[in-house]
Amino acid sequence: MSSNAMLNIAVKAARAACTIITRASENLDAIEVHSKAPSDFVSKVDVDCESAIIEILQQAYPHHQILTEERGIVGPAKSQYQWIIDPLDGTTNFLHGFPQYAVSIALKRDGEVVLAVVADPVNDETFTAVRGSGAFLNGRRIRVTRRTMMKDALIGVGFPFRRNDDVEAYTATFSQLAKNCAGLRRAGAASLDLAYVAAGRLDAFWEPNLQSWDIAAGSLLVLEAGGLVTDFDGEGNYLQTGEIVAGTPKVFGQLLPVVRRNYKPAA
Repeated sequence: MSSNAMLNIAVKAARAACTIITRASENLDAIEVHSKAPSDFVSKVDVDCESAIIEILQQAYPHHQILTEERGIVGPAKSQYQWIIDPLDGTTNFLHGFPQYAVSIALKRDGEVVLAVVADPVNDETFTAVRGSGAFLNGRRIRVTRRTMMKDALIGVGFPFRRNDDVEAYTATFSQLAKNCAGLRRAGAASLDLAYVAAGRLDAFWEPNLQSWDIAAGSLLVLEAGGLVTDFDGEGNYLQTGEIVAGTPKVFGQLLPVVRRNYKPAA
């Protein structure tokens, strides 16, 4: 199967979801919302976007499996191909009219992420990547920054908001980084944070307790833009662990030990 053809289908699906999101954003008070867990919401917009994406993917590739945030596994029980979709990453932002949210679509082939789309409906920006072919923003090549020093770096983070989050480890990490970098930012949509690392708007990003649909597409964007991505152990198991550190190589090399020291203390 052609990677470019599959990328075109993924972009088509992401844009269909963006259209639904943009229309819904005009009347936020009318949106039906349910709470999945404390501080974790799902709206009718999430569900409608997910349905639109699934319909487009299944029409083009009926034998592919799809992993969705709201429905779980859709399609065949086993497949060489698995799409991983987050129909609206940053639902809480969206529901508050805070303009930082995105549609995230990734494709795994034989367990490896090979294609990524992160679409931002607010700024009309579409980040794309195909493994081995680079990362792009609206068709223009993007690269991670050339910054080498932590003191000059702008770093994205994710604040703890779940009951089982390790607030102590987070606080220690935040405190150490705040004293030694140019700034810390928490925007609230991991897929966009990673896309911003790929595009050079952030120098690095870290967050625990994520799901694969939060980071599958963004992680490939960073890798294809020349950055590094691991879990907190410095391994490539971030889709399984939900722990991610990403960044331009030099800053990543200074960030990972700080994160690992606080979250993975030596026994």
